[in-house]
Amino acid sequence: MYAVVRIRSTINASREVRDTLNMLNLRKINSCTIIPPTPSYKGMLQKVKDYVTWGEIDDETLKLLLEKRGKVENVEEAIEKLKNGEKLRNITNPCIRLHPPRKGYKSIKKAYKLGGSAGYRGEAINELIRRMI
Repeated sequence: MYAVVRIRSTINASREVRDTLNMLNLRKINSCTIIPPTPSYKGMLQKVKDYVTWGEIDDETLKLLLEKRGKVENVEEAIEKLKNGEKLRNITNPCIRLHPPRKGYKSIKKAYKLGGSAGYRGEAINELIRRMI
């Protein structure tokens, strides 16, 4: 499963980018959503790669995220439903609001591989989410 966090505003963004962010339920900065790694979602992430950061979320971080911010009664059951392919919308609010990260982002205009914060970051998304909870 991917955790996707919006890091930039859509001022001067194209209509396609704004629509894709809405389809991903990322309507505000510092909001997070959990999506499955399907080809259609990967294409959407490539379209908005300059406005979001994403990576593979581990079970511990997902549990912490749902306990603190997810407003879910049974966290273990919610995690199992997510692993079985059910959408976050059916379990809780599809958009999880987070605090800005402690010690901030490095640079929201550069890619993660170039020393910034945007784009794919792999397992490092867990560290970012922990700083934002």
